[in-house]
Amino acid sequence: MSLGSSLGRTLGQCVAAVGIGAETLGSLDANPVPADWRHVTKVDPETAKLLPVAYPLYLGHTDAVSVGGSSDVTAANTEETFRLLARAPVPAFHEPSEARHVTEETRELAAFLALPEVLNGETEALVGTLGEGLAYLHDEMVPALLREKLPGPLYRLVGDSLADVATSWLLEAAVFEAYVVQNPDSAAARRSGVGESDVLSPAVARERAMVADRHLDSEVVYVEYSGTYGGDEAADVLRAVADSVNGARVWYGGGIDDRERAVAMLDAGADTVVVGDCFHDVADEEVETCARAVEALGVAPSGEEIRSWFDAEIDPARTAAARYLRTTPAVDDPEAAAEGSLLVALALCFGVLPAAVGESEPSAERTRSLLSAVDADTADRFEAALSAGEHGADGDPLDDYCARVAAALSDADADPRRLRHLSLSTLSVSR
Repeated sequence: MSLGSSLGRTLGQCVAAVGIGAETLGSLDANPVPADWRHVTKVDPETAKLLPVAYPLYLGHTDAVSVGGSSDVTAANTEETFRLLARAPVPAFHEPSEARHVTEETRELAAFLALPEVLNGETEALVGTLGEGLAYLHDEMVPALLREKLPGPLYRLVGDSLADVATSWLLEAAVFEAYVVQNPDSAAARRSGVGESDVLSPAVARERAMVADRHLDSEVVYVEYSGTYGGDEAADVLRAVADSVNGARVWYGGGIDDRERAVAMLDAGADTVVVGDCFHDVADEEVETCARAVEALGVAPSGEEIRSWFDAEIDPARTAAARYLRTTPAVDDPEAAAEGSLLVALALCFGVLPAAVGESEPSAERTRSLLSAVDADTADRFEAALSAGEHGADGDPLDDYCARVAAALSDADADPRRLRHLSLSTLSVSR
């Protein structure tokens, strides 16, 4: 080894040692995953799992959105999901279940790429899936992007070298989530080869978490009970894991559908709770509520008529909207927030419905009038959330959003603004 190489290696080791010491002593936090995230909402791109039309309001109460799923997920519906979430007031990151769900568009729209690695599954779940993903990036996605951006002669000259550099950079920029999969009956367990005998005790989970934190440099250790609530067993695992890591964040997912469960997992040691299915339940509820209101009120009721019908027919405390909002400890009054959000959904529906059935052109003017009539305070928050998510885009965010909601309600599949992932795309209205 040359003197230069030896000095370089020694310097690198010293820098690494300083970094490790600083993280261990708590003076440096190099983790790109924010330490103050307490609540993450998981959004599945599967077309059957819809987004609430008032999602900018709901997602204003979470800290971030995780985009990913395992069934019926494609690159196309993942891209549509990210385009919708560009209007949300919080960051959205991508947790792909397959490498081909990652595209140039998702990479540009996602705050970061989160790559799962399962600590208690088959080797394939830890190494093989990552290898497939790297091969796809290096051999297909990155070269395709370079061919598009570089002139032919230049690509032939430097394309291979740039593909190597770009793939390494993408991997370096990614966040790694070290999963401890604890529900052997879940889809996550089936994908990663986790059986009954692979469920970890708190002591073994602690050991695996230490490896993830110190050896694998995983940014997140994710205790996952997907499809069920872990209860006291999960709390014991979380306490053991939280006590064992220095730089990694500790996340919990599984069965969080009320405040008591969310607080219990946070108190046990989770930095963040991840909530999934109950958010998609809100979208189904919006469709049912709007369908009932249309049947009772017709296509173009006034704001006062909408408000009167809502007060007579809907108990906010018993709604899916309230259940989701209760999972966020930061929401002081989940029932009031649910009421306002459902009224916004109704105002959006009736604001664009005349245009969808061909009686007028899409316009934010009618929608804004209805929003103010049904709940002026929530209407202001909704427009503020839309504006926050537009990232400085030109024009009126509400006008643009109303056009897209109208397209979602439309039967014209060829409309480029049509969004099949929005709840009202499934609302059936007589024309």
